[in-house]
Amino acid sequence: MNSSIIHVILTGGIGSRLWPLSRKSQPKQYLEIFEGKSLFEMTVERNSHLANKVMVIGNVDNHHLSEKVMSKTNTEYLNVVEATPRNTAAAIAFAAFAAKPDDILIITPSDHIIDLMDNYNNAISEAVSKAEEGFIITFGVIPTKPETGYGYIEAKGDKVISFREKPNETTAKEFIARGNFLWNSGMFCFKAGVLLEELKQYQPDVYEKSKAVWEAAKDGFLDLALSMEIPSISIDYAVMERSKKIKVVPASFSWSDLGSFESVYEYLVSKGHSIDSNGNMVIGCECHTTFLGLKNTIFVHTVDANLILQKESSQDVKDIYNELERQNSDLLN
Repeated sequence: MNSSIIHVILTGGIGSRLWPLSRKSQPKQYLEIFEGKSLFEMTVERNSHLANKVMVIGNVDNHHLSEKVMSKTNTEYLNVVEATPRNTAAAIAFAAFAAKPDDILIITPSDHIIDLMDNYNNAISEAVSKAEEGFIITFGVIPTKPETGYGYIEAKGDKVISFREKPNETTAKEFIARGNFLWNSGMFCFKAGVLLEELKQYQPDVYEKSKAVWEAAKDGFLDLALSMEIPSISIDYAVMERSKKIKVVPASFSWSDLGSFESVYEYLVSKGHSIDSNGNMVIGCECHTTFLGLKNTIFVHTVDANLILQKESSQDVKDIYNELERQNSDLLN
């Protein structure tokens, strides 16, 4: 058997909703705030026994951070370094070009928390066997609540009926009530050759331009000028929503993209991080902190910036980040 199972880790993204913890120089997937490990390191470990090769799709700003984790975990890997972010269709195309057509790729983001590992491993094996038959697999997580921070997959068995954008509260409740909606986890599994055929058919411009960039790569480093020509679109839009070869594996592992302080709060509470009797939490600070007359407040401390927020306002942190970006603030670095 010359083909391999390759774990492909996508490391783009800054985690703007976790500012001020997450910065351009230290995005959320590299923060060692989870029992002394980063989300990236946990991702590497979680999949180490499922695949026989590892590939990291990084970028000029973060590949040195990935390298630290890979040497800490003593993991050999193929390094692909994007010159500029071009969204997931291009990132996944590079992974497929870097592999042999019959290699099976398991694509995972680098910043997710996953528990209930038996269920996870079962979902991966089911996906690998469907990928061997020539299908492109997306993982749909059975939802535990009407979450507005995730996209959804409407499914019937392993068939995908539709992909849905992040819903508002009312729509999310409707999805849960209907019972056949899954969280779109952003994880995929397929043969490299199958994905490239579908990309070529449904999004030929991304296929051709990514191929040109890949062929001009030097030691896994991609050229900036050529990369700028690739349309910036997601793999969902380019392939998943259009291909006839898509199957979904509904999975009941516990999953969160830790995209907001609310989800970080819930995770930390589950791991025994202390809160006071009114549900207030301190992150990043050892000094004694008292909350008076406040409930469900999160105090986030860093060297040069503090954030104090109601847990329910977690999604709005992105607006603060965007405002600081407009001001070209050093507080993002």
